Amino acid sequence: MEDIQKDVHSFILNEFLPGEDPSELTESTPLITGGILDSITTLKLVVYLEERFDIVVEAHEAGVEHLDSIKQIAELISEKKHAA
Repeated sequence: MEDIQKDVHSFILNEFLPGEDPSELTESTPLITGGILDSITTLKLVVYLEERFDIVVEAHEAGVEHLDSIKQIAELISEKKHAA
């Protein structure tokens, strides 16, 4: 799960927070409720997750309950990988 978190961390920094201090983005930083992700950037993140990890993120999973932190995202990906 640590590798998943590293991948997602790098993607979020590169795509949505260019130039920010990487240490400021932790596994529990609120992404949606903290204003880092809006509806468009959340969709971009979902597309990345589906392509990178070969999973399908259902519409009901593309919200605060599953995508508000790197930790939540990694847990969702792990669950989907184990279910496949």
